[in-house]
Amino acid sequence: MNLRNKKELIARTFGIGKKRIVFIESRKDEIKEAITKQDIRDLVASGAIILKKIKGRKKIERKGRRSAGNIRKMAKKRKEEYVIITRKLRGYAERTASQISKEDFEKIRKKIRNREFKNKADLKKYMRGLNKK
Repeated sequence: MNLRNKKELIARTFGIGKKRIVFIESRKDEIKEAITKQDIRDLVASGAIILKKIKGRKKIERKGRRSAGNIRKMAKKRKEEYVIITRKLRGYAERTASQISKEDFEKIRKKIRNREFKNKADLKKYMRGLNKK
């Protein structure tokens, strides 16, 4: 009874090698009748097919080398984004400063500086919460 095609189907279904698949001798008739991937999954769940664990060492990831200048580019981009959002939020806070107390305005300035607001909508939501108090 040749079950090579079944092993290939199981290997594709579970994404493993054919050497890791073991059939239980007493249930080979059930395995032979299995046609679909779902049939295979059911047989694995019931224990008719055993999937062995991986043996040996796992391949380790090689230490990567960084190319020169990329860190600076990333930092510059991050800073540019920070400057744009900070200017936008500070402008909005200045325009609406008359609606809130001076202490709250200072808190908002500090929160903007610490990047606690992702965008203007986030700041507006926070300010609405202040007005309700």
